[in-house]
Amino acid sequence: LLAYISDKDLFAEFYRKRLARRLLQDKSASDDHERSILTRLKQQCGAQFTSKMEGMVTDLQLAREKQQNFDEWKQRRNKQLPIDLSVTVLTTGFWPTYKSMDLALPSEMVEGIEAFKEFYEAETKHRKLTWVYTQGTAVLKGNFDIKSLELVLSTLQAATLLLFNEAEELSYVEVQERLNLQEEDVTRLLHSLSCAKYQILSKEPAGRTITKADKYRLNVKFTDRMKRIKVPLPPTDEKKKVIEDVDKDRRYAIDAAIVRTMKSRKVLQHQQLVLEVVQQLSRMFKPDFKLIKKRIEDLISRDYLERDKDNPQLFKYLA
Repeated sequence: LLAYISDKDLFAEFYRKRLARRLLQDKSASDDHERSILTRLKQQCGAQFTSKMEGMVTDLQLAREKQQNFDEWKQRRNKQLPIDLSVTVLTTGFWPTYKSMDLALPSEMVEGIEAFKEFYEAETKHRKLTWVYTQGTAVLKGNFDIKSLELVLSTLQAATLLLFNEAEELSYVEVQERLNLQEEDVTRLLHSLSCAKYQILSKEPAGRTITKADKYRLNVKFTDRMKRIKVPLPPTDEKKKVIEDVDKDRRYAIDAAIVRTMKSRKVLQHQQLVLEVVQQLSRMFKPDFKLIKKRIEDLISRDYLERDKDNPQLFKYLA
């Protein structure tokens, strides 16, 4: 079916997002299965199409080895952490861009993070760790009146609930200040914990909407027939972001194709330049003629090309 898709670059970006989710949430059937699909995509569209995705699968294998090394490092130092910590180290260039946030972690998590930093910096020089809290998961034990439950949560949800170990009641503003998050993130978190299927927090006033005047407590009467429950956090809309990223990549691809063509041909008519650019890029997507014209104008303004003084339809390459 891929052979009949004209916008292969858009398909690739959506596929990469879904692959990332499968790998990070451990929902993939197997690494071998993912590699076999990527081999077929590579045969159809070329190595450039799958290089990042292949890097992602390799990253996961290396991350498992890194985690094993971390566990051995803790044993050698007889280091006991307050939580069981598993870290997946990824290579920035391969993976989709994730929202970064300066989350104020609860004390229970900070010690584990600092221990891994110490291990990583001793083992790896000249590399910087950036923590992507939006992709993490955590398992908490909830001690409720009726019975204890295991709660499978996102790192952000877990950080929110752990605040209630130290305070019986917190307002919306206090939660936001203690977590150091933006309003949209706090609203999403509190809604998932107090208004959705599992109401682990009780909200005052009661209702299905979150406002800044709300106050929250742990719902000690919460229970469920299962011993272990997964509390969902509604995902943000990725479609718009993916399309924006693809549009940006297309602008770069068109710029590169124009410069490549003009560098080899030196002088070229407008129509011929457009046709050659379309021919070069048609394997991945169908470039819009208006966009090509706009990119040509942009390259002229940046002194990559110039128009012939006598014939405005003729372009010259500026070395």
